Amino acid sequence: MQTTTRPFSRFTRESGALMHLSIPIILTQLATQAMGFVDTTMAGQVSAADLAAIALGASLWIPVLLLLRGVIMALTPVVAYHRGARDFESISIEFFQMVWIALISSALLVAYLVSAKPILEWIGVASEIIPIGSDYAFALAFGVPGIALFYTLNGFCEGMNNTKAPMIISVIGLLVNIPVNYVLIYGKFGFPELGAVGCGWATSLVYWLMSGLLYSYIKSHHHYKTIIRFTDIKPRAKEMIHLLRLGLPIGMNIAVCGSIFAVIALLIGRIGAENVAAAQIALNISSMTYVIPMSISFGITIRVGHALGAKDELGAIERSKIGILVAGLMSLMPVTIFLLFPDVIIRLYTTDPAVSATAATLLVFTAMYQFSDALQTSSNGALRGYKDTKVPMLLAIASYWGLALPLGVVLGLTDHIVPAMGEKGFWVGIVTGLSVAAVLMLLRLRYVIKKRPQTMADAVPREIVTS
Repeated sequence: MQTTTRPFSRFTRESGALMHLSIPIILTQLATQAMGFVDTTMAGQVSAADLAAIALGASLWIPVLLLLRGVIMALTPVVAYHRGARDFESISIEFFQMVWIALISSALLVAYLVSAKPILEWIGVASEIIPIGSDYAFALAFGVPGIALFYTLNGFCEGMNNTKAPMIISVIGLLVNIPVNYVLIYGKFGFPELGAVGCGWATSLVYWLMSGLLYSYIKSHHHYKTIIRFTDIKPRAKEMIHLLRLGLPIGMNIAVCGSIFAVIALLIGRIGAENVAAAQIALNISSMTYVIPMSISFGITIRVGHALGAKDELGAIERSKIGILVAGLMSLMPVTIFLLFPDVIIRLYTTDPAVSATAATLLVFTAMYQFSDALQTSSNGALRGYKDTKVPMLLAIASYWGLALPLGVVLGLTDHIVPAMGEKGFWVGIVTGLSVAAVLMLLRLRYVIKKRPQTMADAVPREIVTS
């Protein structure tokens, strides 16, 4: 009886610890996404030009934001590893090197956003939108160092097993963003009426507020303030290069995943407006549900990193397997909702019968790839815990850009294999690409685990392993 209950007790203990970490990350990601939703809805009340400016600014900003987020994300497994090894001196050194990377990256991104006007003119954007769009991007540029520092501080907290503090501060940022948007968009309390540009300034101010609040929390924390020592602030090229080698593939991986859906939406634009609307509904819903496996993958990275730092190879393997299983099981919830309640979901977006019918079909395809998406994302999270980032990046590029997108174009827009399927063809490509990515990531994780020396978990005090 004991041998049959022990695996289940290990599963419940580890899955509970994982979700304790991951739920605050989920809420943090939702709060961050909600800021963009608030900007869009509030600017849309001003004029169509302001709404279009927000969309253009987001199209310039989000891909590089994802890249920045991914690069800085390398700090989480590094801190988790050193925490597991109780090497707090290295945590301080690595933290400040990531601060330098964040500031240097910020300078490059500020220059990019300040150059938004010639970029928009080169793309061929309608002339009446360019002034608003470029001013909105200029306002966002002010907040780039703020969000970069927040991501760095957040990476430190996550690596230290603390995901609640960033969650609370992200929610505060969202709540502050709404009234500041209102004041700057509509010119209240003596401020000028800025329209969509006001959203940019509000977002920048909130980014700095979030960064300041999280820094104040860390500085006043009884344990963290003894770890972060300003004597380690000097730039160290070797450590910075090491972090970049870990972070750039993560950033590229995330940017590749995020950008392919934007490209698909643009390609579907060739078919017709109703098709674009239906695709946008399915893509928007998919992006919201993706927050769950993505956040769980961050938790897996932290848990695996802690185990490896404590020299507990068997514990790291167990945490990887259980984390992937939890992500797969969690993905069944949106699958059930998509298949049982498609009409309820679609009515939140539109009542147009033609758009609704197409969106309902796409929701079925969206349900089909939830499980494989959860598997590939959580496997990637475990690989990050093992500090394996370059090969997963290449596997993601091959799966998305080498398979999913070309197959979607062939099936959706041409008659080469079957009569052109329209937007459904792109979803077949997505399902195929994500399924292949899941298999490849799982095989890569199996290879990484097998090539490592196995050590017994009992060699390490259990309170360290499970903390």
